[in-house]
Amino acid sequence: MAAFTIATGTGNWFSALALGVTLLKCLLIPTYHSTDFEVHRNWLAITHSLPISQWYYEATSEWTLDYPPFFAWFEYILSHVAKYFDQEMLNVHNLNYSSSRTLLFQRFSVIFMDVLFVYAVRECCKCIDGKKVGKELTEKPKFILSVLLLWNFGLLIVDHIHFQYNGFLFGLMLLSIARLFQKRHMEGAFLFAVLLHFKHIYLYVAPAYGVYLLRSYCFTANKPDGSIRWKSFSFVRVISLGLVVFLVSALSLGPFLALNQLPQVFSRLFPFKRGLCHAYWAPNFWALYNALDKVLSVIGPRGFLRCLTLCALSSFMFGWHVHEKAILLAILPMSLLSVGKAGDASIFLILTTTGHYSLFPLLFTAPELPIKILLMLLFTIYSISSLKTLFRRSFTLVAQAGVQWHDLS
Repeated sequence: MAAFTIATGTGNWFSALALGVTLLKCLLIPTYHSTDFEVHRNWLAITHSLPISQWYYEATSEWTLDYPPFFAWFEYILSHVAKYFDQEMLNVHNLNYSSSRTLLFQRFSVIFMDVLFVYAVRECCKCIDGKKVGKELTEKPKFILSVLLLWNFGLLIVDHIHFQYNGFLFGLMLLSIARLFQKRHMEGAFLFAVLLHFKHIYLYVAPAYGVYLLRSYCFTANKPDGSIRWKSFSFVRVISLGLVVFLVSALSLGPFLALNQLPQVFSRLFPFKRGLCHAYWAPNFWALYNALDKVLSVIGPRGFLRCLTLCALSSFMFGWHVHEKAILLAILPMSLLSVGKAGDASIFLILTTTGHYSLFPLLFTAPELPIKILLMLLFTIYSISSLKTLFRRSFTLVAQAGVQWHDLS
């Protein structure tokens, strides 16, 4: 793969981008926060104050624990840092509790956990084979991709204004993608299995992972025309992948299986009693059928990204109990595709503009109105101008470009 650095060879531009967006996140600390702020404070209190046997039964607050066990343990670890900021935030009965120290802790915990996202973005950038490299730094595909991911408008407002930990979770997903492209398949499978036990919404893209791993890892050889050599199927590799998933699942769910609480855990993770729609959550159908045919045709890293995006969009349109924030599950993988072909860049611009605009209702208070408009305008203008520059000679829906995603040996 062609090396990519600035003229000095230091690559300090990436650190500058990461530092810049971190400073912006710090400036957003005093802004409005949604009920998700209280949700996560309550989960800190539950995991810190109660034994594990009560985590998925506690219902003092309406914001009960409904994420998989790894996220519960994540909150448990955070709670042991939170107690040094404000012990009162860890009281289960302090409903809707908020203080300046609580605000600082929760905001900074999101910013700190974004370190994983920054690292994952850097690893993804290493997977780009820059056959098409501009003379200027701002025209280089890796620079453009870094900005599109690190400064993603949706993540900024959802995590650092509205309040959630999506950057940390998407960091796990992007890192798993990078490992697959680097032919470190077992690591990629392990990271995705871990991700599923942090937040089960990523089950929507599991078919893409399953088919890609089956095609690129379990079948060890191809025919000259690129089709599968069926006799190359490796049962050992299938078993090894299954073992990874089993061990991660056992570590996550094992304690609750021992407590005979799995039905209760699953009732929290899949609350069918809530109905198909909730409040202003995205209306949809309960199925993923339209994605399956495409998923079965996954061949190569770019095909994997396409199917992953397709699964995410299908789940957004046809899934059950889907929130507007779920559009980020499609936008971020599409960001990786956008620097590869002009056609993908065109689709990305449409998706990111409409998808990000659909997040506006999450920030409904007056002080945040100019912030969300300004941030979206800046991100959208940069996306259009940078991708147009990258593909200035062929910016059409059917154009081809030289930047490719590769399995790296």
